Amino acid sequence: MTRTTPSTSASCASSSGCEVRVAFDQLSFLVVEDSPPMRRILRTMIEAFGAARVVEAADGIAGLAAFREASPDIVITDWEMPRLDGLGLVVALRDPALNPNPFVPVIMVSAYAEASRVVAAREAGVSEYLAKPVTPRALYDRVLSVVAEPRSFRRVEGRLVPERRGQEGGRP
Repeated sequence: MTRTTPSTSASCASSSGCEVRVAFDQLSFLVVEDSPPMRRILRTMIEAFGAARVVEAADGIAGLAAFREASPDIVITDWEMPRLDGLGLVVALRDPALNPNPFVPVIMVSAYAEASRVVAAREAGVSEYLAKPVTPRALYDRVLSVVAEPRSFRRVEGRLVPERRGQEGGRP
C-alpha cells in the first residue's frame, strides 16, 4: 500500500510496518533562534534532510515578521530569546486574529526538559517539544510527527492549540 500527500509518502511492504518519508524539498521552514551557532546547526540539519527553503530569525518579533512574509510550512523556535520569547511567539502564531495560519506546526527547541516547561509549551500551542542538545534523528522524528500525524486543534482563550496526543488516542 502507498499513501501520498504533498509532503509525505508511506510504503508498506508487509504487515510488519510502514516506512514514512517526508518530502522535505516541498516544505519550507522558519527557524527562530537567538544563538547564531544554534540557528546554523538547525538550518544545516534541515537542509541535510533535503529542505530547499529555510528562513531564519533571531527573536520572536523578527520571527513574526518572517512568518508573515515567508508563510512557512513548519516553525522551529527556541524558548529563551530577547524581545519576544518562543512562548510569546507561539501564542501569537496560534491567534487567528493575528495570524492567517494558526494551524502551522510549531516545534519548540529548548534547553529546558522539565515536565512543567513541556506542559507550558503544549498549553501555549506547541505541536512538538525537543530538548537540547538536538540530534538530527530527534529533529527528523519531530518533523515527521507534525507532517505525517497532524493534530486536531481546540480553542483555548481565543487561540487555537493542538490536541494532546493522549487525547487523540496516540502517544502522549
